[in-house]
Amino acid sequence: MKRTVFCLLICLGSFNIALSQKPATPRPEAKPAKPPATPSFVLTVKKQPILNISLKAEKAKVSDVAQELAKRLKVPVQLGKERENQLLTVEFSELTLEPALQLLAPQVYVDYEINTGEVMPKPLGIYLYDENQGEPPLSAAINGSTQSMLIEGNTEDGVEPETDEAKKKLEEQPLRVTFKNNLLTVKAKKQPLPLVLLKIGEEIGIPVEIQDQAVTIVDTEISKLPVEDVVRQLSPHVRLFLRADLTHAERRALRLVLAEQAQATQQDH
Repeated sequence: MKRTVFCLLICLGSFNIALSQKPATPRPEAKPAKPPATPSFVLTVKKQPILNISLKAEKAKVSDVAQELAKRLKVPVQLGKERENQLLTVEFSELTLEPALQLLAPQVYVDYEINTGEVMPKPLGIYLYDENQGEPPLSAAINGSTQSMLIEGNTEDGVEPETDEAKKKLEEQPLRVTFKNNLLTVKAKKQPLPLVLLKIGEEIGIPVEIQDQAVTIVDTEISKLPVEDVVRQLSPHVRLFLRADLTHAERRALRLVLAEQAQATQQDH
């Protein structure tokens, strides 16, 4: 009897031990790591020796490309509504800014600041617009706090002289500015630079801001050149703001600023 009870206890102990030992849970098999997603575009922006752009895109969202372009150039880029979800497939290498932008949208505008003391214009705003969307507001990227005005007493401005004597008298005027077919002609005989710029602004129809009160005398004759080429010849301290309509190959002056020489020199460096 004792031997039977002892055997029963041993068997029960073995059974309890077996119950306490739970089977090991098999470890889940490690899933193979997913390969990194291939980017839909590769954008390269180089600023030396001149600004140039390379892009390889395969069904990339125009909005993603525009965002990265704005980041690299440090310039705001605005899109038309249709451009936001448009897919882009294109490849080009080392194009300058304007030809590169023309491959990204049917209508492209660029607002620039031209510092006449520097070679390259500085882009202030880029607009990649839909077809027939229309032009962005003129003040989208260019704002001015003040404006100077030219007040003259000659009521015959804009009237063609009829006689040879009148024509000769007009040609002898110390300051003559004409703007025709987007080309500017300036004839100044020992005239103050602010007066010359104000006359240019009046002729073109754009605001002029005079910050520098120093008297700089201009004695020059410039015939039938684009506005930006003319102001470069007048002074290294002029800021010209203009808009380039790349779709129609047009450039339009928006504002002239005669900066203070100390400020202009500081910005140049």
